Amino acid sequence: MNKNLKTLTNGIITENPTLRLVLGTCPTLAVTTAAKNGIGMGLAATAVLICSNAAISLLRKVIPDKVRIPAFITIIAGFVSVVQMLVKAFAPSIDKSLGIFLPLIVVNCIILARAEMFASKNPVLPSILDGLGMGVGFTCTLTLMGMIRELLGNGTVFGLTVTANHITPMVIFLLPPGGFFVFGMLVAASNALAKRNGKKAVEHLGCETCPMASVCQKTNCTESEVKA
Repeated sequence: MNKNLKTLTNGIITENPTLRLVLGTCPTLAVTTAAKNGIGMGLAATAVLICSNAAISLLRKVIPDKVRIPAFITIIAGFVSVVQMLVKAFAPSIDKSLGIFLPLIVVNCIILARAEMFASKNPVLPSILDGLGMGVGFTCTLTLMGMIRELLGNGTVFGLTVTANHITPMVIFLLPPGGFFVFGMLVAASNALAKRNGKKAVEHLGCETCPMASVCQKTNCTESEVKA
């Protein structure tokens, strides 16, 4: 039970996919102009994470090693299609807000990384818990970023007026520079908490820190290529 609990909480705190592993930054920066967008993207990614992890874990002994990545992507794409249709049917406003980033969950490196690193090597229950933990961590980060950017940039939170009638909103927080600033501040705060608890801060260490290093063909990439 303790092992399952650790697997569940790992993605929320210790290895938060956005603030600790720095994965999935493209949708993180793009859709967090409002808190509801963050929740929508996070829940969609969580559903795909749980389902794809479970399916890949069940099929891990059947999928040939040489074609595992195409097989993983195919499985993930199937679940993304289902989630996208459900969002279109029951939450059209969220679907419109997320736009192209909803179908792009297929290539979200968080989902593919968990499939490669965890689900393909572990039983179903731990894989489901891993997907749930990573999804919750991703959702919490996106929601927090969305709340901060919406409050500072529009004076509202979840569409409810908070400071708009008292303080002039700073529209820059709804633009890409504001997204990078808020993201940087959250990563800095995460690093500070990690150091306080005796854990290692996020830093650039090269390809060995990449969760997809095992499937990358460029094993001798230069410093500039790694940073890119």
